[in-house]
Amino acid sequence: MNSYRILSLDGGGIRGLITAVWLAELEKQLKKPIRQFFELIAGTSTGSILASALSLGIPAQKIVELYLEKGSTIFPGTASRLWSRVTRVFADGVSAPKYDPAGLEQCLQEVFGKKTLGSLKVPTLIFSYNVFAREPVAFKSYRENFQNLPIWEVVRASCSAPTYFPSMQLKVGQSTQPYIDGGVAANNPSACAVAEGIAINSKEKKADRVALDNFVLASFGTGSSTRPISAKESQEWGALEWAVPIIDVLFDGSTDTSDYVARQIVADDRYFRFQMPLDKAYDDMDRADDVNLNALVGAAESYLGSKDCTQMMKALVQMLTAKA
Repeated sequence: MNSYRILSLDGGGIRGLITAVWLAELEKQLKKPIRQFFELIAGTSTGSILASALSLGIPAQKIVELYLEKGSTIFPGTASRLWSRVTRVFADGVSAPKYDPAGLEQCLQEVFGKKTLGSLKVPTLIFSYNVFAREPVAFKSYRENFQNLPIWEVVRASCSAPTYFPSMQLKVGQSTQPYIDGGVAANNPSACAVAEGIAINSKEKKADRVALDNFVLASFGTGSSTRPISAKESQEWGALEWAVPIIDVLFDGSTDTSDYVARQIVADDRYFRFQMPLDKAYDDMDRADDVNLNALVGAAESYLGSKDCTQMMKALVQMLTAKA
């Protein structure tokens, strides 16, 4: 082997549809399942859904259909959401998370069933955050203590964005603890994935190790927010006004920081970052109405048709399919 290939998938809620469209095009050009071309796959939040599905061998186009068909089940519209809040007031209080996790859990169980992390075909990293221990956690499909965990439960933990969903009570070993969205630590998991790749290779026999110079990183975003927060708003907002916007700010900051780190350590011609500004669709993580879903698909396809993306996709395919 003369290269070590990493696929990294950002968080972003329903905007994962954008990533899925791009991955479907990549798989179309590769003419084989994406999982056959990577030694490591990493995903956070909605990216953990994509990472796990691809690692199992689910076609990327099927994942596109999943977002289109199940998006409104995970993120129901205003009427359903308000009714749900009313029914949860007594159990969760008046400041309950925006969504009941039942829709998300139902969808994840339909996709992953009873499969466990150990059944993933490619070494896979899923990022979450343990709020009890106050530390980020990388669930590794190849680690013995994680292999028997149900995929859907780990993905649910990775997708539990604060204010949107309640934490996931996940039992690891003999301890059950609360986990939230991995985006609070690594919304773009690329830099962490490269670090893990280095660690994995350091344990290989010298003849089998792949040097960092030969790492290939394909990193897929979910579109970047373009809505500004004005100077007046940033000075006057308190806890209530910042409650939801601060999540987006933290996720965006984490995403850009990881991109910066990855660019410093991976060779320019081996780093492929697919990302675009969301100026033709809403950047909300939870807007799953038909109008916005169609807008997200349209924006993703428009980016695919751009000269820069076309050239980058072609170069990535050539890099992935090059014979050892």
